[in-house]
Amino acid sequence: MQTAGDSTIPAQAPGSDIVFACSNCATSYVVDAAAAGVTVTCQNCGKPTTVPKATIVAAAENAARISDLQHQLKENESQRTEITSYINQLSIQLHRWQLRLQSLNERQQKLETELSSLKRN
Repeated sequence: MQTAGDSTIPAQAPGSDIVFACSNCATSYVVDAAAAGVTVTCQNCGKPTTVPKATIVAAAENAARISDLQHQLKENESQRTEITSYINQLSIQLHRWQLRLQSLNERQQKLETELSSLKRN
């Protein structure tokens, strides 16, 4: 733990990430926490930007955002699975109706052929 004034700040876990945006063009970046305070060149605009030092508030906001995004991803996947299931069911039903239509068309041709042969006699 590190202390700053009256508040106690937990030391950032090694290997944790800092999410930030370029101060010039707002391109998003994710870097290792070890890069906090380092000035880097933005790969998008080419201008220098400084990696912010992670704060408790930023870390908490990131954790909450990550949790929310993971929840949304799970919900999205659940809805995708449900819709895919509906599509598969309807595709099977469509195939059945196509087969039925094909058999009816074949029957119609057979009956019309039989009718025309009877009319000739």
